[in-house]
Amino acid sequence: ENVDPQKTAFLLRKAWTLYSVTPLYRFHRARLGDYARLLSAFIAAEKQKGLAVEVGIELDIRVAVSSLADLRGSEQDQAAVLVQLSLRSQASSRNSEDKLVWLGWFCSVYGDDLSENVPDDFTCLPLFLTHGAESYTSMVGSWFQKTFDCSFRRLAISPLNLSWMVAMWAGCKLDTAVSAVELVFSVPHLSQPLDISYAIHPEDAKALWDTVQKTPGEITQEEVDVFMDCLYAHFHRHFKIHLSAAKLVKVSTAVASAHCDGIVKILHSQYLPGVLMLLTELAMSQIQ
Repeated sequence: ENVDPQKTAFLLRKAWTLYSVTPLYRFHRARLGDYARLLSAFIAAEKQKGLAVEVGIELDIRVAVSSLADLRGSEQDQAAVLVQLSLRSQASSRNSEDKLVWLGWFCSVYGDDLSENVPDDFTCLPLFLTHGAESYTSMVGSWFQKTFDCSFRRLAISPLNLSWMVAMWAGCKLDTAVSAVELVFSVPHLSQPLDISYAIHPEDAKALWDTVQKTPGEITQEEVDVFMDCLYAHFHRHFKIHLSAAKLVKVSTAVASAHCDGIVKILHSQYLPGVLMLLTELAMSQIQ
């Protein structure tokens, strides 16, 4: 609720790849400018080895590391850290704007449980989101791992967690016109891959959730199971297909979309903290 929509608008409607990160050792916010210069030098060195070089053009990577103070859930949370890589061709005019080619940010939204047990020398920002070429993600990740003795892991999202997401997000109130709630299932054990897409009108999905949820503001596993079972029963009644035998791989709502491979797109600034809280929890569970 405290997030300034204007300051966080650039985070919306982008496909973010999720990682979990162990606590950073001896990371100091006062040195963000130094980190930007060191990371820039590291990327330049990696490019000399033949990585991420476009043939025939002299390219210059600019690195910016900044703090996103708005992006935290509680006073105990560390402020988010944003890393931006921009590209400028030396052949272009000095007045031309740098082209943003990669974004990554570390955050912790209501991650109190993990930060409470971490020694003072460590900074706890368990969730890392990236948007851009994987070659840049690899270089940035390598530098952070070497510099702060941390470890990165791709964060996959299980079908169980996807079902929680669709139940939670389908029940959200939105003022603007909203898109359909969509679930995508992958059918196993076939010679050719087959996906089933199941779209529900957002008002119908919300009405169903409202009948299932017993206590507003609280969600239980039983309620999520009932919600999904109702959707499965409706689909079976019309198409005679048991979706429970397929694997839920993607959910899309007006609030956000999420894929089992750990790709998330956040669509609504009002629910940005709520989505990040859920993703922080997933990242923390992988670390613990």
